[in-house]
Amino acid sequence: MGAEERDGAKERARAQSRPRVRLDQPRAPRRSLLPEYDPEAFGRLSEKIARFLGTGRFIVWMTVLIVLWVVWNVAAPDHLRFDKYPFIFLTLMLSLQASYAAPLILLAQNRQDDRDRVSREQDRKQNERSLADTEYLTREIAALRLGLGEVATRDWIRSELQDLVKELELRQMVDAESEERRER
Repeated sequence: MGAEERDGAKERARAQSRPRVRLDQPRAPRRSLLPEYDPEAFGRLSEKIARFLGTGRFIVWMTVLIVLWVVWNVAAPDHLRFDKYPFIFLTLMLSLQASYAAPLILLAQNRQDDRDRVSREQDRKQNERSLADTEYLTREIAALRLGLGEVATRDWIRSELQDLVKELELRQMVDAESEERRER
């Protein structure tokens, strides 16, 4: 038995020992070591936070918190102060708040951009349908006008009948006059 035959036999044995993969069925989900989260729920939460960060209420609360922080750390007894004069801890907290606020605002803006893109696409499709409907109706009206040019309308028939009635009345009058003349 040659080396190639042995390698081929080993490969066949390995292929037979593996379970067959069915292509008509989805694979079972793999377990992940990372925690799972719902990106839509996270996105909705980020939009709520970004919406709150853009309000006057947030500015008022933030101003009140900073004023209380500074007043406490200036006026409180030394053993109760937790952030001495240069207020380094306050600076750290504001930097932390800003570092979280910026990405949340960007995430909310990206979600809004996605919604706007979908809305624009739907509007564009609706406009195309409206334009196609308008063009169709325009062609139909033009065809009706051409067709009506060859059809007798009620007003035209009425005027023709009135002309015929007048003509008949005139003939009756002429015939009545000619009979009167004959009788004389």
